[in-house]
Amino acid sequence: MTPRIFIANRGEIAVRIIEACDRLGFDTVLGVSTADRATLATRRAGRVVTLGGPRATDSYLDIDAVVHAAIATGCTAVHPGYGFLSERPAFARRCAENGLTFIGPQPEALEALGDKLRARALAESVGVPVSAGGTAGTLAEVIELADNIGYPVLIKAAHGGGGRGMKRVTDATQLAEAWQVASAEAEVSFGDGTVFLERYIEDAKHIEVQILGDRHGNRVHLGERECTVQYRYQKVVEESPCAALPAATRALLHDSALRIADALDYIGLGTVEFLYDVERDTLAFLEVNPRIQVEHPVTEAVTGIDLVREQILVALGEPLPFGQADIRVTGHAIECRITAQDPARAMAPAPGPVKRWRPPMGGGIRLDSHIYEGYSFPPYYDALMGKLITWGEARSSALARMSNALDDFEIGGITTSLLLLSRIVGHSDYLANTVTTRWLERILDEGDN
Repeated sequence: MTPRIFIANRGEIAVRIIEACDRLGFDTVLGVSTADRATLATRRAGRVVTLGGPRATDSYLDIDAVVHAAIATGCTAVHPGYGFLSERPAFARRCAENGLTFIGPQPEALEALGDKLRARALAESVGVPVSAGGTAGTLAEVIELADNIGYPVLIKAAHGGGGRGMKRVTDATQLAEAWQVASAEAEVSFGDGTVFLERYIEDAKHIEVQILGDRHGNRVHLGERECTVQYRYQKVVEESPCAALPAATRALLHDSALRIADALDYIGLGTVEFLYDVERDTLAFLEVNPRIQVEHPVTEAVTGIDLVREQILVALGEPLPFGQADIRVTGHAIECRITAQDPARAMAPAPGPVKRWRPPMGGGIRLDSHIYEGYSFPPYYDALMGKLITWGEARSSALARMSNALDDFEIGGITTSLLLLSRIVGHSDYLANTVTTRWLERILDEGDN
């Protein structure tokens, strides 16, 4: 019997999953909101069903609607993509209860990783480096903890992500208000106001390791990605591998990621994230994202491995077709996230009609997108329009190809991040690989050229 996969997501990742299923010969059913009936994914899926209204809570986040639609269309598995229901243990359990394979980790792993404090404790228990930090119950304890850590500190939500419930504090006078605001944001966004403190690393690079495990005890890493160029904790440009890592630190990074994967008996795709202190040449564990990542194409570009294909197959019980010794990282890849945002207005969303869409073409260029000319970009979801990926034999050649590709990309009728991306990849700091996680904020908020 041919597997039939229900895709509980939208946008470029829905198109990407459909493509992987097509190559496998699997049937696809796409669940959409009423706002997404005219996306490229609806043209590509084998069948399309409407989950509910345009708001995510009425469609993509409605567990009952998703499970019912998957069962009613005869699906055998559900792919949640990223975001939405991809990290919800309750959704994974509901799938299992109804005979649907959840294409992701087991619910126990999702629960352990959904709580950053538990994940931090797990990392410490297997000897993975973490930054100084912890949580506290009273304001007096919070102040004492911050004094022991040393300023600046970062307040983080124990559940969720995307920069919500996250505050940077430079001195004790800001701490009480920031703690309360961060907790309130976390409560509203994630239904849990638990927050904690960590040392804030001023000159940090954000580095993550792609892991993959099957149901037969096999686990591998597929190298690392650097995701340092961020704006208010939202990733903008990514690359693989990280050119700033010494060999010994890279080995520690990969080993640490696999230790966590082994401790979790991890099944499926996952990403173990770290901060790298450039000045001290030290790593600190951040979290594990138990799903496909937006930036997965750069790993595919340098390894030649179709991550979505492997993610689907291991969820269906297939063993990995390769071991660690078979994986090779060749060349360098860059990814730029093209978004419907206005850099002149602090990256404010800019939905609207796409009157012109002329992507670049050529060797070493890839575009993952759900956009086409005439598409009306909706205001209800994230601003991602597509991901432009370039590959080169070296970082310099991948960057040169990206610069040319961005210059050749024509988008009309809507404000986008294209010019900002061109500015980033052509900036002397980025070319020299000296950027850190707050670099882009300085460029945009302070007008630094």
